[in-house]
Amino acid sequence: MLFDSHCHLDPDAFDGPDGVDAAVVRAREAGVGRMLAIGSGYGLVSAERAVAAAERHPEVWATVGVHPHDASVWSDTGFAMLERLAEHPRVVAIGEMGLDFHYDNSPRDQQRDVFRAQIRWAKRASKPIIIHDRDTDGETLEVLDDENAWAGEGVVFHCFTGDVKTMEAIMERSGYISIPGIVTFKNAAVMREVVKAVPLDRFFIETDSPFLTPAPFRGKRNEPARVGLVAQKIAELRGLAVSDVEHLTWKNASAFFGLAP
Repeated sequence: MLFDSHCHLDPDAFDGPDGVDAAVVRAREAGVGRMLAIGSGYGLVSAERAVAAAERHPEVWATVGVHPHDASVWSDTGFAMLERLAEHPRVVAIGEMGLDFHYDNSPRDQQRDVFRAQIRWAKRASKPIIIHDRDTDGETLEVLDDENAWAGEGVVFHCFTGDVKTMEAIMERSGYISIPGIVTFKNAAVMREVVKAVPLDRFFIETDSPFLTPAPFRGKRNEPARVGLVAQKIAELRGLAVSDVEHLTWKNASAFFGLAP
């Protein structure tokens, strides 16, 4: 069984709720037994939509949070809505949250403030944290350290694209990383080195649907049904059976998010 630990099952990405449901069915048929619908990235409405998908499908769980792109729309009203949704039994984490200095869709100071507020919220709510980190030159780690995020319920860097040194810094702090379909790209030499070095009990696999479609389907919309291609590439790089990678990433992600093995 496969666990897609990070997918955006948003109606805007899948041509409406029916398209989301069809993608879940295709994933189920491909052996994906669990999917984590990320409730951030498409505005604050993302959280409600992720929870709705989790309510419709027993294979789907949800997160709620504010993506750094949307930090400028953070408000007390919006936060109150997210706090309420976080109490839903299908919500297992807060995020994705963090910093993105590549696109700078929200002012950096607002990104920092909203990031810190969400770390504190996740600790109060006793839920693990899902991190988005792009082009921050180590500042994301600095904020996590400053807020003592590692003392909470767990931290995972989703769609990890850093180098081995950064991965080791996360491991030293008892963190996790999640490997996306980028590992199948021809120019992903650095990520392949990370995959070869990461401890087998400290990583997950993901699609980040509808983005980052793995080879040989690049150019098409990504979806959870393709997470097995990530497992296959990792198995090749680590000299393992694909079933072993499927089993260990299922076990790792399930334990991290507090789900039954």
